Amino acid sequence: MAISHVFDAPPPGCAADWTMPQNWEAFTAREHAVWDKLLATNSRALEGYASRAFLKGLDLLQVMEPGIPDLKNLNPRLRAATGWEVVPVPGFIPNQPFFEHLANRRFPAANFLRSAEDMDYSEEPDMYHDLFGHVPMLTDPVFAEFMVAYGQAGLRAEKLGAADYLGRLWLYTVEFGLVAEDGGLRAFGGGLLSSYAETVAALTAPGVRRLRLDVARVMRTKYHFDRFQGVYFVVDSFEHLLRVMEETDLASVYTQVAGSPALEPGDSDPADEPYRIAA
Repeated sequence: MAISHVFDAPPPGCAADWTMPQNWEAFTAREHAVWDKLLATNSRALEGYASRAFLKGLDLLQVMEPGIPDLKNLNPRLRAATGWEVVPVPGFIPNQPFFEHLANRRFPAANFLRSAEDMDYSEEPDMYHDLFGHVPMLTDPVFAEFMVAYGQAGLRAEKLGAADYLGRLWLYTVEFGLVAEDGGLRAFGGGLLSSYAETVAALTAPGVRRLRLDVARVMRTKYHFDRFQGVYFVVDSFEHLLRVMEETDLASVYTQVAGSPALEPGDSDPADEPYRIAA
């Protein structure tokens, strides 16, 4: 199945909300083999690096079983855990339907898999990134509520023209977030956990900048598309992340950020609070 990009309207075969049938039976033996190879390669990033919630979700959803997961089997387990389900989409979709899906406990997952020739990198998030990197976290009740709140905030941000700022919060939490756990740091972002090399770098490299989560700081910070991030943000817990989403006056933050200079990923700010593990 080939990569699809955003259209002005849903492409043929998609519903008005950009969803499409998974057509699991259409995936080839070669695609299933690519999935299995990705799983074997990146599963090294789990023990000692991934958050407990992610590992528990992998076990509950049985994502580690051979072959591309069939949503007819995966979704009932996910709905039983937190009321969420995965809906296949052709690739990137516009903001409005994306936020609507999240607000209604539906996670849009790309319905294509990178090729065997592009095992280490996909031009846009693919099925492996979404189903392996993101969906296990949706079995955690607190994180699942954060994702609903994020979707609701996204719908409001669209009306304010502030979706790009909120998108940076997604990137530095849902994609590349770190959480304090068991006296150290663990990864929970799907962009990290679907990339063994960046997970290791984010958690162990001595020169990597790790800052306490600050919403305004995050929303001012640009990010890299094609290399490891220059900074990572840490939450104390998923309860902390949910409180930030529910209690922050985001409209005021958007106004504040709009009047402040943007920061490059490697820039420092006087208000930065490096994250240090308590002795």
